[in-house]
Amino acid sequence: MAKVLLLNGSPHVHGCTAAALEEMIRVFAAEGLETELIQVGSKSIRGCISCGRCGDLGRCVFEDLVNETAPKLQAADGLVVGSPVYYGSPNGTLLAFLDRLFYSTAFPKHFKVGAAVVSCRRGGNTASFDVLNKYFTISSMPVASSTYWNQVHGFTAEDVKKDLEGLQTLRNLARNMAFMIRAFAEAKEKYGLPQLERGSFTSFPDGK
Repeated sequence: MAKVLLLNGSPHVHGCTAAALEEMIRVFAAEGLETELIQVGSKSIRGCISCGRCGDLGRCVFEDLVNETAPKLQAADGLVVGSPVYYGSPNGTLLAFLDRLFYSTAFPKHFKVGAAVVSCRRGGNTASFDVLNKYFTISSMPVASSTYWNQVHGFTAEDVKKDLEGLQTLRNLARNMAFMIRAFAEAKEKYGLPQLERGSFTSFPDGK
């Protein structure tokens, strides 16, 4: 059975972001996909210190939720990252988590389907949405889209439940993700995955 991993980047376990992700989980269940929700925003997650030890260890040097999540991401067919908007950007705890998770994991994320979901009271949603999508687009992960940007509005979870268009957008997003996951699995079986080139790394170390 295909599996979708969902990350709640909010410190509120039952807040606005959770309400958005729960709407998607219901659709995934109806589509026959397995899901797992991981609470990130309420944890103590330090940022990457650029030590490079993950290259030797095959995992992050700090033993916390990042290393616990890594094998779950490896096994997943899709990843949904949800975050509230703080000062026009995703939650800092979530960003620290994603930096270390994506950088310390050497396994390919090629054609795992990614989707970002943001919740805000009023503004900053599209800027946050853009930040989260960059984790997918640097990792050869196709980004699922919907009938509007993947966002909900509200100050409380009850407010989010009144955002009918936002919830509709997330239901469409979940259905699109389910379709993409199944389609990519079938194409992989029939054609294999596209070749990835990794030889070039341009950093201009000579200053020219």
